[in-house]
Amino acid sequence: MLGRTLIIFCAAVLFISCEEQIDYYNLATFSGNNKLNAVIEIPAGTNKKFEYNKETKSFEIDKKNGKDRVITFLPYLGNYGFIPSTFSDPKTGGDGDALDVLILSESVKTGTVMETIPIAMLKLIDDGEIDYKIIAIPSLKEDQIINADTYKTFVTDFPEIKTMIETWFLNYNKSDETQIEGWGNEKEAMEEINKNKSH
Repeated sequence: MLGRTLIIFCAAVLFISCEEQIDYYNLATFSGNNKLNAVIEIPAGTNKKFEYNKETKSFEIDKKNGKDRVITFLPYLGNYGFIPSTFSDPKTGGDGDALDVLILSESVKTGTVMETIPIAMLKLIDDGEIDYKIIAIPSLKEDQIINADTYKTFVTDFPEIKTMIETWFLNYNKSDETQIEGWGNEKEAMEEINKNKSH
């Protein structure tokens, strides 16, 4: 009986390990509901810098000098990740990664794919590279923590959050030279997303 149980267990482990991993990097930019997809790497309120490795198709803690990269500042203000099937081209000043997104919502797990509504774009320059940040809210009303689905409403009703985001991105990584060029509204955010779609 023990032998049969062991065989069934080993078969189950083999089956699970052979399942194809999700290629988050190449998911659709927009959902079937025409909402912007966002892949969460770093949950809100945490400070370990997880990144998606498109080669291994896994979420891994970023390393710096052989050590786990941990933000030694306030934790992430929102769920941080990337917009799938986008690419910020280094030939045009980009950082060679997918577009970054910060979702203002309660914390969700690494690997969550969330439908979002872009409301703004922080125009950040990081060590001379364009590193714009799309600011978004969840598309589902019950997941929204602020009542702002446009840039105008965001800056009018929540100017303190805008200031907090600026302060955080200017200070979370003291080893990089970071500056803010300004902000873009939801229309500019969508233009940036569409301009950087990889397919």
